[in-house]
Amino acid sequence: MVARLEERYRKEIAPALAKEFGHDNPMSVARLRKITVSMGMGQTGREANRLEAAIKELTAITGQKPIVTKARQSVSNFRLREGMNVGLKVTLRRDRMYEFLDRLVMVAIPRVKDFRGLNPNAFDGRGNYNMGLTEQTLFPEINPDKVQFTQGMNIAFSTTAASDEEARRLLGLLGMPFRPVE
Repeated sequence: MVARLEERYRKEIAPALAKEFGHDNPMSVARLRKITVSMGMGQTGREANRLEAAIKELTAITGQKPIVTKARQSVSNFRLREGMNVGLKVTLRRDRMYEFLDRLVMVAIPRVKDFRGLNPNAFDGRGNYNMGLTEQTLFPEINPDKVQFTQGMNIAFSTTAASDEEARRLLGLLGMPFRPVE
């Protein structure tokens, strides 16, 4: 079964982008390559119960088990030793990616208090976009009564777009609620 958003991309969004940006080859049209969801655990990465809770919650949100990221080198000022658990990350592709994006746009983002739109300037110059969420309880899969601690997350969208303008248009057509460009 094809994800609803992926089908919409193929039938509506890709032809619109091809026409708008003058792509003759359908393979050159910008598309979403992957979404990476990461949580930095910081000092809480040492506590096994908090790490297990974060793994459970990130698995429920993304539908895929995260990998535990470890410190590459020791930093004495941060009381960090090489090999310590410092975060979690999940890379989503294909159907899971589109399902996650659909839930993010339709359910999670509208739950943000005092939301005025996503920053349209958070692109990296190569067509990739990054955003952050302050807590995991925005997703319907997480029961707020059972959350032991709130944990923010970073979400990175990797596209095949050649420019930030093309990537902004792609993500906008996929439903990302950007503020007007300043």
